[in-house]
Amino acid sequence: MISKRARNMAPSMTLGINAKVKSLEAEGKKIIDLSIGEPDFLTPDVAKEAGKAAIDNNMTRYGPAAGSLPLRQAIAKKLKEENQVEYAPTDIVVTSGAKHALTIALTALLDPGDEVIIPVPYWVSYPEIVKLVEGVPVFVEGKKENDFKLTFEEVAPYLTSRTKAIILTNPSNPTGAVYFKDELDALVTPLVEKGLMVLSDEIYERQVYGGDFVSVASLSPKVKEHTILINGLSKSAAMTGWRIGYTASESKLAKVIGDISSHLVSHPSTVSQEAARAALEHAQGDMEERREQYKQRRDYILDFLKDVPGIASVAPEGAFYVFLDISSLRDKVKGDSLSLEVCEALLDQHQVALVPGIGFGADDFLRLSYAASMEDIKEALHRIKVYMEQWQ
Repeated sequence: MISKRARNMAPSMTLGINAKVKSLEAEGKKIIDLSIGEPDFLTPDVAKEAGKAAIDNNMTRYGPAAGSLPLRQAIAKKLKEENQVEYAPTDIVVTSGAKHALTIALTALLDPGDEVIIPVPYWVSYPEIVKLVEGVPVFVEGKKENDFKLTFEEVAPYLTSRTKAIILTNPSNPTGAVYFKDELDALVTPLVEKGLMVLSDEIYERQVYGGDFVSVASLSPKVKEHTILINGLSKSAAMTGWRIGYTASESKLAKVIGDISSHLVSHPSTVSQEAARAALEHAQGDMEERREQYKQRRDYILDFLKDVPGIASVAPEGAFYVFLDISSLRDKVKGDSLSLEVCEALLDQHQVALVPGIGFGADDFLRLSYAASMEDIKEALHRIKVYMEQWQ
């Protein structure tokens, strides 16, 4: 009764951990949850007020499939002013979150059997979305000593006649690594010369702590032509529940993406779109202030981890995650998955929730989210240290 593609799909590791946390909390246990990639800040007031006004003004009927024109104009303005890349409003499709954006973009690009390069570690949903649209994920492992950032030379051996695209997350979830301009150019330009499309997931662009963020599409006109930008308001404006993402791409491709979206969801919530427009136009100061707070948390974590035995961390340059290397426990912890066993022990014995690296294709690691209060972060780090000390 169930399709092969559905049977082959793995559940979301991050949402699964979050569900277990909620279950334990319902039992009365106090869990410090550093698993979910959700800002602990609130949606800016200006966005909330715009959402309320949209309801009061009866903006609750069907709208354009690609999103409201005022929101697409605001996105185009943002891309031009912040990212130095120019798109017309007709090149932009507003979606029900970045996952939806990625799914319809891949639906527009792939035929059954087409291959998509996915750097490892990867965000948990990338392989599953590729498989759902009948593509083939091809995994290319990055090196820890290079912060897991790939080079063209590392990708080249995996290219075949069926390779259609590469998915880049910049900054990265789960590692927090950032491709800066020279690195990005050296990787992307030769791939584009070979005809690949680049799906550039830039949802964490607002969380870069050293150096300037560079959007892939700004590298050159040819790269732009071969790029689909994926972005949204969930991380930058703490609007996860509003479900607003978007794609920006070449006009003909944007038309196809919009047509696919029209059949799947008609269009995103009209109320959410008004809130997103207000956030883009009036909440820039809030976004900058929050980035500084994330940086303070990151710096505290990295300093604390220096005194935790058995853990090595990759210093993140962006996003709000630290990828913890626990390979020192490989011969000590029993079980099929090192990261899963350690995560379960931390949750059951110390009431700290992290995400096992196996969900990102890297079983020697754990992902710690610092989208949480400093108080919770400090207590969680203390408990993690206690757990690690027992193995020394």
